[in-house]
Amino acid sequence: MHYTRREFLTTAASAAGAAMLPLGSTLAAAAGGPGPAKAARWHRYDVTSPQGQKMLASYARGVQAMLKLPPSDPRNWFRNAFVHFLDCPHGNWWFYVWHRGYIGYFERTIRELSGDPEFALPYWDWTRLPEIPPGMFDGVLTPTDASYATYTGNLKRFTDFIQPPMKAYWGKLSDMQRTQLLARGYENFDNVWNDVTGYSTTQKTGISGNMSYAITCGARYLSRDNPKLDPKTAHNVSPSVIASGLEPRLFHDEKISASFTSSRTVSHLMQPDGTTQFSMLEGLPHNKVHNYIGGVGAVDPGPYGNMTNFLSPVDPIFFLHHANMDRLWDVWTRKQLALGLPIMPTEGEARDAFMGEPFLFFVDADGTPVGPSKAERYFDTASFDYDYGPGGFAGPQPKRRAASGKYGAVSARIEDDEAELSLPAALVQGHMADALPAPLVAEITLDRPEGVGGAREFDVLVNAPDGVDRVDADSPYYGGTVAFFGSSMPNMKMSHTATFAVPLGKKLRVFTNALSEGAKAGAELKIRLVTSSGTQAPEAAPVRAAVVAPGT
Repeated sequence: MHYTRREFLTTAASAAGAAMLPLGSTLAAAAGGPGPAKAARWHRYDVTSPQGQKMLASYARGVQAMLKLPPSDPRNWFRNAFVHFLDCPHGNWWFYVWHRGYIGYFERTIRELSGDPEFALPYWDWTRLPEIPPGMFDGVLTPTDASYATYTGNLKRFTDFIQPPMKAYWGKLSDMQRTQLLARGYENFDNVWNDVTGYSTTQKTGISGNMSYAITCGARYLSRDNPKLDPKTAHNVSPSVIASGLEPRLFHDEKISASFTSSRTVSHLMQPDGTTQFSMLEGLPHNKVHNYIGGVGAVDPGPYGNMTNFLSPVDPIFFLHHANMDRLWDVWTRKQLALGLPIMPTEGEARDAFMGEPFLFFVDADGTPVGPSKAERYFDTASFDYDYGPGGFAGPQPKRRAASGKYGAVSARIEDDEAELSLPAALVQGHMADALPAPLVAEITLDRPEGVGGAREFDVLVNAPDGVDRVDADSPYYGGTVAFFGSSMPNMKMSHTATFAVPLGKKLRVFTNALSEGAKAGAELKIRLVTSSGTQAPEAAPVRAAVVAPGT
């Protein structure tokens, strides 16, 4: 069942109260259809559930089959990962819809090659289970398995295996595909391969931490004996952060704290002219989980595992991670429908540009290119006829308690790499009384370190004493960790300036102190960033910040 842009737009006015139906059914009824449509054909379940465990067995069979396909077959395991390498959007508003298409076709491929017609991709809910599911360390479900060594045992082996068919593929690209890749920064195949190996044409050297290739033994940092996310990654996937990330009332807003999606750009392969704005769910849980599985922080400055760079789909955990991100988009969409709010871009020209964006690199289950398809094709889960099993919908958010009077963003001033903000008492009191765990959001802008060895993660310190430049996740001064996914590759033209939306928890000492001082007490915030855990010495990073209240 497919829905037009017009049908999508009609949902906001009439869909309140329909959130417990499958999404396709909700849209059909809201658009004036004959009533509830049939349930989805396939159901994605939590990987730890009995149904999810059954799917995991089929997943392993499918991965094994993809590994055995010749590299000339676009469904080969590594060839499939290159679709993400060449075409994936990050840090812009096509992030969700492109990845829905990518994992949707991958799901079809596993269904075909595993011999299981009921296969649906399980999802890994890292909020409930902040560790890699045990089954993902079995056999081919970990990229450190011996089955991968034939291809990734060393860089020469990987090059001999995959470079010739990728060169042949490059030679057959259409003019439209070449135009898109040029916008991404890839003028020729040598540019592509330099980003695979981490070779810098300016520094004339290969930097291990910048390569997209990962050797078999180091392809994933986490192991069966060390499966847990560290406390800072666990913070970024915690219920309070996820609840705040689902709070935005608009699919896209120029103010990133009010936007469900990241920056609006002219193409899914380009960064914006100004700062790259990361939505909360992309910039915090998505990026941080990618990084930690690959070893960012723990094994700085690398070499890292697959999950840290654009060949991340070589690690099978990628697809369970992104199924959960897709699930959260589904949760947000159902919340919007339940509250009578829009589920897509609301501005006419911008909406048309978003929905009309062409995706040119997807491959279907039989190995044939999908050909040019538009973003609108993947906006609804009905495009692949699936839904999510129990746990997929969080329900409408609770009624909000806001402070009396009007309040809004509070601008910061810069002084010695520290942003200082003064919050009025009404803002602080409203923050502490609000039903949302972290209603105040700091919009933090920093200059991304340039060069192939630049830091990828920074801890947000709020009112930390002078001289404190590293804190644990349970510190009353820890506001969270902002993370860049992927290194700043020489050929991918990505902005070096980024803004992150960071929810400010109520347990921060600055807020508990203000609460204890009484209703008239405001708060003086001093926000600074330091490089996160790892061997690199902490350094202060220039920071610009604003704190934004709900609905402002």
